[in-house]
Amino acid sequence: MTHSPKFLLTLLQRFIKHSRLVSQIHSLVITSGHLLHHSNTPSHLKWTSTLLYNALIRAQYISGLSHKALLLFTHMLASQVLPNDHTFPPLIKAASHSPSLVRVLHAQVIKRGVLCDPFVQTTFIALYAGNYNLADACKVFNEIPHICTVACNAMLHAFCTNGNMESANSLFKHVCKRDVISWSTMINGFARNAKFGKAIQFFAKMMAHRDVLDHLVKPNEATYVGVLSSCANLDGKAALNCAKQVHGYTLVNEINLGVFVGTSLVDVYGKMGCLNYALNVFNCLDVREVCTWNAMISSLASNGREKEALSMFEDMKAEGLRPNSITFVAVLTACSRGRLVKEGLYLFRSMSNYYKVVPLMEHYGCVVDLLGKAGHLEEAADIINNMPCKPDTSVLLALLSACRIHGAIDLGEEIGRRLLELQTQHCGRYVLLSSINADKERWDHAADIRKEMMQTGIQKIPAFSKVHLT
Repeated sequence: MTHSPKFLLTLLQRFIKHSRLVSQIHSLVITSGHLLHHSNTPSHLKWTSTLLYNALIRAQYISGLSHKALLLFTHMLASQVLPNDHTFPPLIKAASHSPSLVRVLHAQVIKRGVLCDPFVQTTFIALYAGNYNLADACKVFNEIPHICTVACNAMLHAFCTNGNMESANSLFKHVCKRDVISWSTMINGFARNAKFGKAIQFFAKMMAHRDVLDHLVKPNEATYVGVLSSCANLDGKAALNCAKQVHGYTLVNEINLGVFVGTSLVDVYGKMGCLNYALNVFNCLDVREVCTWNAMISSLASNGREKEALSMFEDMKAEGLRPNSITFVAVLTACSRGRLVKEGLYLFRSMSNYYKVVPLMEHYGCVVDLLGKAGHLEEAADIINNMPCKPDTSVLLALLSACRIHGAIDLGEEIGRRLLELQTQHCGRYVLLSSINADKERWDHAADIRKEMMQTGIQKIPAFSKVHLT
């Protein structure tokens, strides 16, 4: 039985996200002969084949089979079926892992005369920028004959992704019709490039702009998350006030707090020490994902409520949510700060044994810190020596600090020397190692370390104090 092209196309569009069914429909398309053509095939049949190929290519890309999507395109060209502007966007994304393939598709787009399609243009801008090829992204943007807001937003994102905030700001000023994506891209761009103060200033500029005041543009979830994450990375009353203003704006305008905005508020309040505010937001959320629980557990752990953090961890599991690596950083930090050695070691072992979460450097650092503070220095050293990867400075420094607290000079010197191998020009490592010896009145050893530091040309950075005036 031969199925009509229209019927097969309808099937593909309906089941485009079901990879197994797509494969079966693909077989029907092939056996029905709708993809095989020659030079004398009528144009209307080729047009139908173009639609079928487009649907198949998109379906394979959505199913994560990028190589099959690209292979289908080669079959399409070999069958003399003409691609159109709908053919290329999924193909370009499928080729994102290979800059050379992106260039080949770019040449095909030019050859087929579909480069003027806005979606094709913006996809190329995003891919070139994603491969850190800002020059080619700029070239595509500059060749667009009629620049629209969508293209401008794509180029703004390209500049932000590559850390060129100066060019992003310059382009933003020349965008004729800015939408919420334009503003949010800039705010998140500053935050992504660690210019948190600038992100907050830009948000204030947005809220005072006539487009927002006239309700032509409204901040969205991405806007709130960008500014709140910036507040969370800054200290001081100004950052806290900004977070409160954002929160107040959502309440006054009766905006339902989504998972990401709610999580960002919990995070910023927790980091600012406003634990009651964090708990109020957490309790008001209709939907809580793992990231929300992580933020609340971390907030409790960092504000002296370690046992409550572990209790909330149990509540999270009771809700049927599976902890991830960030969850375990939060609970291990709680154990470390609360000197809960037994609980911490149990959680650390359960990570890989029960939850199948592979321990990362942060987890090892927490456990070493936990054991070190409790005086179990040999156990902490054993963990470091049996790590599957080489310990970084944070892990070694945790044990070195514990060695100073508990007066373990020999182990401290061993760990200190390993630290110096990793950071040969860091004055703090020499000073700490010298102080360990000085604490035990081993003045000759302390002097030798100071002398070694001077001989290598390292100078101690002067300490300073910082006061926030309110």
